[in-house]
Order: sequence, then structure tokens, then C-alpha cells
Amino acid sequence: MNDKLDKILILPSHDDYNQKLEKLREKKTPAGRFSGHDSETDDVRNILREVAEEGPKEKRKYANNDDAVAGFTKDYDGVELKPEEFRVSKEDLKKAHDEIDIELLESICQAIENVRKYQTEIFIGNKKHPGIKYTPIKRIGICVPGASAPLPSTVIMTAVPAQVAGVKTIVIVSPPRWNGSIHPVTLAVCYELEIDEVYRIGGAQAVAAMASNKGTIPQVDKIVGPGNRWVQTAKKMVSQDYVAIDSIMGPSEVLIIANEKTNPSWVAAEMLSQAEHASDSSAIAVTDSETIAKKILEELKNQAGKLSRAEDAKQSLLGFGAIVALNSLTEAINLANDLAPEHLQIQCSDESRKIADKIENAGAIFIGEYSPVAVGDYWAGPSHTLPTGRGARFSSALTSNDFVKSISIIEYDKDKLAESAEDIIRLAEAEGLDAHAKSIKIRQEPRKAGTQQD
Repeated sequence: MNDKLDKILILPSHDDYNQKLEKLREKKTPAGRFSGHDSETDDVRNILREVAEEGPKEKRKYANNDDAVAGFTKDYDGVELKPEEFRVSKEDLKKAHDEIDIELLESICQAIENVRKYQTEIFIGNKKHPGIKYTPIKRIGICVPGASAPLPSTVIMTAVPAQVAGVKTIVIVSPPRWNGSIHPVTLAVCYELEIDEVYRIGGAQAVAAMASNKGTIPQVDKIVGPGNRWVQTAKKMVSQDYVAIDSIMGPSEVLIIANEKTNPSWVAAEMLSQAEHASDSSAIAVTDSETIAKKILEELKNQAGKLSRAEDAKQSLLGFGAIVALNSLTEAINLANDLAPEHLQIQCSDESRKIADKIENAGAIFIGEYSPVAVGDYWAGPSHTLPTGRGARFSSALTSNDFVKSISIIEYDKDKLAESAEDIIRLAEAEGLDAHAKSIKIRQEPRKAGTQQD
């Protein structure tokens, strides 16, 4: 397997260099947005129909929403639950919190504090302007992965920004893969954040349940969070008719820009930290040095076999990984902006900040050798919920600002309207909207006797 990793090295001296670069670009978008899975899309559509109780009863497999959620949970997670067992009890949340390792809890609390501080500082709702009003979304749902590995950090990175924004009700859904329930560390984080509406339901059925308002799980207004292709496809579908979502988040990605001063072992470690997520994760290193490119490859070979999730990491590298030597750092910057990675890590010594200033498309930028992606995943403050599949060309990291709505405020008095009346009338008449113009004209006419005066 280690020798197979040779094929991820892309050097200018290779005859098929340009073709390999083009292929790298071509597969980046669909891989990062879960495209090209038509059969699974049909399965997700069926789940949504069943949970939403759409279509004639006689053509549905399940009698109602709750039966469908329970049935799909049994089918896909191997856990049998009654509707009254969907929700995790407050006692179980407290028990998980009471039993968590005290040092781990202290780290969790500090991470929460870091995220809360950052999200408060960037919160647009703190800005005041007479022409706009910000109101929090009332009820949001968060998808927390838990199939391949428990991700309690996702609770922190999604719920804390929502709390900063003033969201009243936060709902957590996560698959029951730990002894028929949710991993206790995830439950402990929920308890620490005073979130008590937690459901041991995952997958497309959880998304459908939060969107449909037909059963035990009440409807939310917005669904956020990462997840597998089933979850993300379901999010995409429900956003068309039922609720808002954050974005479509595919497999984890990292792109590292390196130069001749880079420590190759650190670059390899950074690539593997994303590759271990799943076999479809993407890890790419680009450099202006063929020597460094070859050293990174050797370090990958040395480190890959030592991971607890080594097989997933190697399959990820073979399918979606690359080490690319380019002619200059300018080319590396251009390629990074084109690929618009979820995580962009710059390991170029004293040139790192200057390079970062030239990056226009990335979910998050990690500057310097001592800013690994893991710092952002757990600790720094920005959410690790980021766009993938070149989505950073047009979307951003999840923040507290994604949990508020803006309402425009317009308040004119008699004199101010009079100043603008002719212009507004002129614009309305240009569009042929006579009633619009009349609504202005009528206010400029003298008041009739007996009518209310200003």
C-alpha cells in the first residue's frame, strides 16, 4: 500500500503532469459536495416522503412520521426505538456530564469559552443602525455526526454560535451508534451548554423529522451541521420546501502550501489529520520545490501505517490526495484559490502571512507552522463547520451571524416623504405601476376637512 502512494506525487517532470492537475480540479467539486450518487439520492427522497407523510397512504411503507423515523433508524443504524425513546432524558444527559473525565470537561469548557468569545466579537447583531433590526432564528436543529467517530466538538462549534445569536431553542440529533444511544461525551457537552432537546436519531430520517413537523420531533426553522452524504443530501432537499440550511458540507478537505523551508513531516501529519476522517476525505500539498514534494511523500509513507485509522487514511490519499510540485509559489496560490479548500494551511515560514494575504477562496486559513488545522477544529474560536467542494468560492464558515435574520426598518415623516415624492413617483410610473405612484401622490394632497391631521 505504501508503494501505491507514489502515484499521488505530481511533478513537472512527469509526462502527464498537466493532465493530472486537470483531473485534480475536475474531481474536487463533486467529491466535496457528494455529487454523482443517484441511487442514494432516490433513497433519501423516499425517506423524506415517508417521514413527511407525503403521497397516498396505501403507497407508503409506514403509517406515519414516527413509524418511519423508527423504521429507518432500525434499517440504517440497527437500533430499535419507540417514539417515546427518541429523546434522550435529562437524567441521561446529567449522568453523562457527572461521569465525564474532569480534565476532559475542563478542556471542553475552555473550548466553549474560546468559541463564545470569538463569536461574540464578530456578531453583527451587536451593531446598531436605525435602518435594520436583527432577530434570532427561534428554533434550530444541529446534525452531529456519530457513526464513524463521535464528534462532540461539533456541538460546541454549532450550538455556541447559535447561543451567541440568541437562538431560543437548539435541537441536537445524532445517530444511536454507542450502545443504542449517543456517545456520552457528546451528551456531556449538551448538558454543559444547557441543551436538553437531544434525539438519538441520525441520517436522512433525522433531517426529515426536523423539517416535517409531523411527529414527535417538532419542526425547526433552520438545520445546520456536517454529516455523511445521506445527511447532506437530505438537507439540500428539505431546504427547497421546508426549512433553511447552512450549506452542503462534504468530506473533509485540507490543502497545504509549502516551500523549501517547510518541515515535510509536519506537512505529512497535516495531510493525514484530514485523511483519517474517511476514505473520501481530501488532502493536498502544493509546493514550489520538487525536493520538498518527494520528502513529504516519504514522510506520508512513514506515518500513514502508524495511525489507528490507517486504512481509511490510505484510501483517502489514493483516491483524493495529491502532492503537487509547481514552478512557483504564485502558481501554488492560484491553484489554492481555484480549489477553494475547506482548510488551507500555509507552512512557508516567514512568507506565510504574505501568502495568506493573497488567498481569496478558503473556508479557513491556518497561518504558519504552529497553526495546525486541529487548533481550529477544537480550540481557536471560529467554527469548524466550513464549506467544501470549492464552496468557499461563494460561502463562508458557520458563524453567529448565520442564526439571525435582518429586518429592514423604514420610517419617514411627512416632510421627508415630501422631499422624495417626485422621484419615487417618477420611478413607479417608469415601471408602469400606477398604484405605487398613487400611494405617494395621495399623501401629498391637501387633507380634507374632518380627517386626522399630523
